Amino acid sequence: MAADFAELRTRMVDGQLRTTDVTDPAILDAMRSLPREIFVDEKRRPLAYLDEDIEIAPGRYLMEPSPLAKLLQLAEIAPSDRVLDVGAGTGYCAAVLSRLAASVVALESDAALAARAREALAATASGNVEVVIGALTAGHPVAGGYDVIIVEGAIETLPESLTAQLAEGGRLVAVDGLGNAGVARLYLNAGGVITSRRAFNAALKPLPGFERTPAFEF
Repeated sequence: MAADFAELRTRMVDGQLRTTDVTDPAILDAMRSLPREIFVDEKRRPLAYLDEDIEIAPGRYLMEPSPLAKLLQLAEIAPSDRVLDVGAGTGYCAAVLSRLAASVVALESDAALAARAREALAATASGNVEVVIGALTAGHPVAGGYDVIIVEGAIETLPESLTAQLAEGGRLVAVDGLGNAGVARLYLNAGGVITSRRAFNAALKPLPGFERTPAFEF
């Protein structure tokens, strides 16, 4: 029997998002309407709405719905915002962002994933998203001055190259720390000074390239 993806989307919103304090109606509407199954391999589509990360390539994952929605809510995205999505993978987060913001740059380091993202974004009419390929830690300064930057995965270090691309009043959301030690943080650019605050605990899969450089001990 074929999966009823529309019903699974409703269950995801009601059972995974609303129950974890996701209340932003725009986010709930976007995630209820977007076919998440399009952004995973066909054989994994029955798993698309589970409350867990789904592997999309070796070492890369489609983020669990609840922490993704909570990060987006933390960023307080406005319809006029320009957004940079770091580690876009197959494009699901970028597609959600396309319903919330004016424009989205989806940055991906893996050319194969970027190609899949372009196909999935086209299939979901996410026309205000530009997929670009490059090093995730470098961001995409050509189109810099972002109102919001989303980092899709747990990190150990946050490069200044990313915070430098925030517009005045811009927000960056990321999960700092691996495993159960992960903490979602909101970074804010106020007058060129970056401040941060802890928001909630979150356990995400690590995003490659953001590892802490081991310190030499004598």
